[in-house]
Amino acid sequence: MSRYRRNLLKNRIFYFAFFIVILFIVLGFRLYWVQIIKYDDYCTEALKQRGEETNIYPDRGVIYDKNFIPLTNRDKIKTVFVFRDDIENNKNVEDFVLKFGDTDKERLSKFLKSGNKIMSVPLSSSVSQKDIPKEVFILDKTLRYNEEGILSHVIGYVKESENKGESGIEKVFDDILKKEDSEDVYFELDGKRNVISGAGYTANKSQDSGRPSSVKLTADYHIQKIVENVMDDYKVNGAVIVTEVSTGDIVAMASRPNFNQNSIDTYLNKGNMEFFNKAVQVSYPPGSLFKIVVLLAGLQEDMNLVNKEFYCRGYEQINDLIIKCSKEEGHGKINLKNAFAQSCNSVFIQIGERIGAKKIIEMAKKLGFGEKINIGLMEEVKGNLPEGRELIGPAIGNISIGQGTIEATPLQIANMITIVANNGIKKSLSIVDEIVTEDGYSVKKFNREDDVRIIEQKYCEIVRDYLNEVVISGTAKKVNLEDIGGAGGKTGSAQAILNKQPTIHGWFVGYFPRENPKYTVTILVEEGHSGSSSAVPIFEKIVRKIQEINR
Repeated sequence: MSRYRRNLLKNRIFYFAFFIVILFIVLGFRLYWVQIIKYDDYCTEALKQRGEETNIYPDRGVIYDKNFIPLTNRDKIKTVFVFRDDIENNKNVEDFVLKFGDTDKERLSKFLKSGNKIMSVPLSSSVSQKDIPKEVFILDKTLRYNEEGILSHVIGYVKESENKGESGIEKVFDDILKKEDSEDVYFELDGKRNVISGAGYTANKSQDSGRPSSVKLTADYHIQKIVENVMDDYKVNGAVIVTEVSTGDIVAMASRPNFNQNSIDTYLNKGNMEFFNKAVQVSYPPGSLFKIVVLLAGLQEDMNLVNKEFYCRGYEQINDLIIKCSKEEGHGKINLKNAFAQSCNSVFIQIGERIGAKKIIEMAKKLGFGEKINIGLMEEVKGNLPEGRELIGPAIGNISIGQGTIEATPLQIANMITIVANNGIKKSLSIVDEIVTEDGYSVKKFNREDDVRIIEQKYCEIVRDYLNEVVISGTAKKVNLEDIGGAGGKTGSAQAILNKQPTIHGWFVGYFPRENPKYTVTILVEEGHSGSSSAVPIFEKIVRKIQEINR
């Protein structure tokens, strides 16, 4: 064999061997990719083909408080999972579900008539392993909403059949919170659709924790819990808002009556306004709280009002309209500071007549009345301010004391007191902080306006001095917070219509401590009759509880 032929043969053998080696390398990499890298994905796809799927974790992102305490997706409960066929064909399985599952015959019958293949019900009592039929599985299931109902009106709820936010944050950020993948369980079945003995179930958890799927709020879980517990202790309906003075963050917002987000259907026909977030969704006459607006408008028009002596005879008459003062026999001679502290209607009607309705309404608009505050919730309403012919004639009487057609949400009241506590600087109030990943990494901050001065500091300093006097010697003198820095505020009692019946709501709005306020608290008690008796005690208890956790 010639030398040339030998070299050609060697080259062919070399290239062939090289090709075989490369082929094995590629096959090896492919096997590694299939068996190691993509193992979980392929197992999941195989399970989808031969199994039945059910969720054990909500297919929505987490809603966090300001300290990344999860407000959703936090509570786990032991849950019974069982196939419909096994309930129908095995009396022992049916008996087990009725005995140990949180259900009854009516709900069980309703499930059996549905097209669903897997039933899941909370485990209602403990059970030993030996008593569990082999057809029954008991797993930990994460609930979307906790049983406490904390911040329920702000968080809102979801239409489960469509995984669609129906109210609150769930609705506003539905596209962000909605997830295509979640933690599921696949029950492995054989060709006859029976659970494979020894195989049972396999859990599949989403690994995409870096996607922007969660929302961080400004609410503080601990302060929110205080507010809700106090409202429940006093058994009141209405609303409470707590804001942080320096930032404008809403750290608590509660509404009563409350509702259970896990049982929406039970409230659909009740008609007790359980679904209404009364902090933003319902407007009320502000009553004497509106005297803060009148006072600011009056000071802006004439600073000498602080030195003027007024006279209260127990009522004011404008044409044919007679409006009584809070003190039936009248306060007699009284200065502006004491008139504010004692909530004298007569004096503020006199001020209203002096400066005119137009200037009062202009000040109200400056302070955010008549417009949405836009804190991040769709349900917010803008209240009402009188206009046109509603401003002329005897209407000034009702306008001066926050009655007539004036209506404000508790949120608008909270906005006003936060401005005053900041000496005239308007902070952009918000309940939403930012969009984050499920791991808590920031994606996008909620858009908030820059701080802006809307009232001169000298006017706000006078108003704060008067608010302090309300708590020291006026209509809120029962507040006892001197040992923790004192407080300032204003009571209000507002005539209104509730459920087509006349009533009187109780208000209190205030801040603490008295010097360099840290928080404001706005309280509306429906049918409270008097802010002094119904709202003031709630304010004091909330403040003391907040002070305890901030020590």
